[in-house]
Amino acid sequence: MPFMRTAVRLSLGCLLVCGAGLASGQTYPERQIRMVTSAAGGSSDFAARFMAQGMTVGLGQPVVVDSRGGGVVAIEIVAKAAPDGYSLLYYGSILWLLPLLQDAPYDTLRDFIPISLSVSSPNIVLVHPSLPVKTMKELIALAKTRPGQLNYGSGGTGSSGHMAAELLKFMSGIDMVRVPFKGTGPAQNSLMAGEIQVLIPSAGGLMPAIQSGRVRALAVTGTRRMATYPDLPTVAEAGVRGYEYGQYSGVFAPAKTPASVIERLNREAVRTARDPDTREKLARVGVEGEGSSAQAFATLIKEEIVRLGAVIKKAHISM
Repeated sequence: MPFMRTAVRLSLGCLLVCGAGLASGQTYPERQIRMVTSAAGGSSDFAARFMAQGMTVGLGQPVVVDSRGGGVVAIEIVAKAAPDGYSLLYYGSILWLLPLLQDAPYDTLRDFIPISLSVSSPNIVLVHPSLPVKTMKELIALAKTRPGQLNYGSGGTGSSGHMAAELLKFMSGIDMVRVPFKGTGPAQNSLMAGEIQVLIPSAGGLMPAIQSGRVRALAVTGTRRMATYPDLPTVAEAGVRGYEYGQYSGVFAPAKTPASVIERLNREAVRTARDPDTREKLARVGVEGEGSSAQAFATLIKEEIVRLGAVIKKAHISM
């Protein structure tokens, strides 16, 4: 009989715990949600505000963007937050690239659960008009005949332009010399002045320079052509089979957040990212709305860590 009483108590305890977990998933959210991101005005902050607005409607509770400074401030805040779905992180590729470039106070795969890929932003391969190439194949052929003589510009170490160019070198076997700048803006000015030959920046905001002929666009780095530049092939189409590079950003929760909460957040994140009006607004600045399952986003991150980790190791890139 004592055994029976113990078994009954254990069964009742399990029912109470499971019932509480189910109720939590059904009633979430019951209050304001904080979406922490990088400094105000940056690309992550820009996309986070679109996501927060859309998710607020679907969740029935305000999703408030909390913009923090540079570095890992925003990342650490959410990594240490309670795993209850009320503190989220909106961040881009640097979240999983930074630990490959330097010692970081967090582990992307251990400390976070990806909720959904929200947006992607391919880069675009640009050359100065004086360079005698009009296609990616011609650029690669020229670079192979002039190893170490062509140079490319980029922003800081680990920036999208830096990684996109190093991946191109890695996959095509060419040798170009990096010229670092304090940001993409100065690098673009240098390209237009003919001081550097190649630049692979984020695709947004470049249409005026391309249309005026101050730079020549050869290809986009994503997996598909962009609506903004429909006539430009992808780098893979243009001859570097398997090449793909993009800036990805999305929503994350702290590790150990309940699956029911992740599922609820995923539904609203996907709906928001795929909303036609949101996609149209994002496309105007060279960003593409995505929306994915949590598992697909996690797989993308793991693949990026392996693929770009190999490039970083071979090129001895560090911060």
